[in-house]
Amino acid sequence: METLDAILKRRSIRNYTEEAVTNEEIDILLRAAFCAPTAVNAQPWEFVVINEKEVLDKIRDKMIFARFNAPLGIVVCGNMKYALKSQDKDLWICDCSAAIQNMLLAATDIGLASVWIGIYPVPSRMATMQKLIDLPKHVKPLGMVYIGHGTYEEPARCRYNEKAVYWQKYDNERKHRTKDKPAMGHY
Repeated sequence: METLDAILKRRSIRNYTEEAVTNEEIDILLRAAFCAPTAVNAQPWEFVVINEKEVLDKIRDKMIFARFNAPLGIVVCGNMKYALKSQDKDLWICDCSAAIQNMLLAATDIGLASVWIGIYPVPSRMATMQKLIDLPKHVKPLGMVYIGHGTYEEPARCRYNEKAVYWQKYDNERKHRTKDKPAMGHY
């Protein structure tokens, strides 16, 4: 699959078959994540791969917004010991987000479905995930990616909106851009 095809085809899928994601597929996903750009090459990311049903069930039980039945979850975390310091300290969020996007695109490329579950910066979500997967205080969960074989496909789409594009400077007079309505059952 070409890169642009994967970008256009990638969609958030929220229902999966029971078919496992293979170790070879997991390796591809992780390698894609590690290819993401990172500020000053800090590489503050760490990944917790979860493919045991019992652990995934605990996460689904405790995190109401993460109750999707995927056979694989990868929690993407920022290790504050490796993150940049002072005014650059929050760039770990950009680094880990880029790693997540690489995983989402790689999953699409190899025929898997995925959905990104946001955790950071909601304190209750962070604390719950830290407890569920035994993260130390200096490791912050940014998000989790559920991955598996989807029970359905969504058509490719692009939400390009010229009202959200400015040239040379911001136009305060422009009316607010439109956006897609949230999916039913999704907040």
